[in-house]
Order: sequence, then structure tokens, then C-alpha cells
Amino acid sequence: MVNGNPSRKSALLCPGCRRLVSVDEPKCPYCGLPAPGSRWKNTFFTRGFSSGEQLINTIIAVNAVMYLLSLLMSNSGLNLSGNPMSFLSPDNQGLLLLGATGAIPIDRLHHWWTLISASYLHGGLLHIVFNMLALRQISPLVIREYGNHRMIIIYTLSGVCGFMVSYLAGVSFTIGASAAVCGLIGAALYYGKSRGGNYGQAVYRQVGGWAISIVLFGLVVPGINNWAHGGGMAAGILMGLLMGYHERKQENLRHRLLGGLCLSGTAAVLLWAVFTGLFYRF
Repeated sequence: MVNGNPSRKSALLCPGCRRLVSVDEPKCPYCGLPAPGSRWKNTFFTRGFSSGEQLINTIIAVNAVMYLLSLLMSNSGLNLSGNPMSFLSPDNQGLLLLGATGAIPIDRLHHWWTLISASYLHGGLLHIVFNMLALRQISPLVIREYGNHRMIIIYTLSGVCGFMVSYLAGVSFTIGASAAVCGLIGAALYYGKSRGGNYGQAVYRQVGGWAISIVLFGLVVPGINNWAHGGGMAAGILMGLLMGYHERKQENLRHRLLGGLCLSGTAAVLLWAVFTGLFYRF
């Protein structure tokens, strides 16, 4: 005879607020989500990643894989020059094959999907290291205040918006995660300003210092895509305003569905970029 606990069998984590509820509840008593036990609401699209750390590590790992692939697909071989800015940099052909964006890929090749893929490509070792360090620094704050799903929405759509602004400004060829990272900075700026109080002011001052540093860096160092940085940051501020943060609005099913779509859409675009890039390269 097998002894079981029927109460455990009839309970699950609500897809809306991740609290334990009965599968038979007509509505979650905590967040109000209708029918939390519905099977379609408890899928990858609504659950997403189990932790913010897992989400951050996955983004960094995908960026690293795409960077290594861009090196392997470069005709010019490894750049081992003494210039730190160009050390281990892939050539433009490798980057174009894997989804660099700008006026050339979009106008000449009609590759609109590169507005997503370009956020996962980098022009050199220092480029990817700096961007991933910035991501590692800012993303825990955004995840804590907005949640995993809103973080990936902000990250993905800020990259798209930043590169769209860059394209409209006539930038011919561009890559990098900095537009998406600037979106996270924009969302954190909005949070700090909106929340107020000692904590909000501290967040606003700290993140504001990062934003000013990015602007100054872009004005001093040649080749920086300031259009993408500015567009990404503005998009992050706007999405912070529209979606809200935990203290004003908990993550809901719409956030989880849109976050799942951002994840699956990004995965599909990157797989397509790798498949077509390998096909045309080899």
C-alpha cells in the first residue's frame, strides 16, 4: 500500500506569483490570476528561468558562444595584434554572417532579424568583457526590482529599439550588447526616480553615474554607437514606466508570456543566424 499526501498532489506554484495554491482554485488568492491550475498557464512561457542568476549566466554564456563562433567564421583568422581594442576581433564577414545589423544588413539584405541577433555579437575580447561585466553589475538590481520576466523583456526590446534608432540614424554596421545593457540602466534610472526615498535616490545617483560615464565614453572614444546607447536607454525608461516594478505591480501572466516570447524569439533568431552563417561560410 502506498501512502500519499493528497494535499500536496493538488497544489502547485501559481504561474502569476509563484506561491503555493490549490489546483482547484478558481482564482489565485494572492495575485488574482484566474484558474492558476490551468495546464497552459504552467508552461515554459509562464515559468521561465527558476532564478535570476540562471538567467544572467545563460545570457553571458550565449554571448560567449556567439563570440567564439564569430572568430571561427572569420576569414582573416585570429587578430593577435598588440592593440587591446582589436585583440581577438572577428572580421566583418564573420559578424555579418552571424547577424550584425545596421543599414547594410537591413537595406541590402533585408535582414530585419539582425535587430535581435546583433545584441549577442561583439567586435573583440575587450568589447565582450566590458559588456558582460556591465550586464553582471546592473542586471541583479533590475531582476530584484522588476523580476526575471520583465528583465528579459527590457533587455531584449531595448536592444531592438536601440539598434532601430541606430539604423534610422544611418549607422551602416553595428553590433554589441551595450544597447540592451543601456536599457537595463534606463529601467533602473526610472525605478530610482519613481520610487524616491533614500533607497530610490541612492539607486538613481549610482545608476546615473553609470549613464553619465557611458555618455562621456561615447563622446571620447571613436567608433562607439551612441545612437544605439541612447535609444536603448530611452526604451528601458519607457518600459519601466509602462510595465511597472514590484512595489507598484507584481509580475503577472502578461509579463510572463511576453518574457517567454522574447526568450523563444531570441533563441529562434540566433539558431537561424548560426545555421545560415555556417551554411554560407562552409
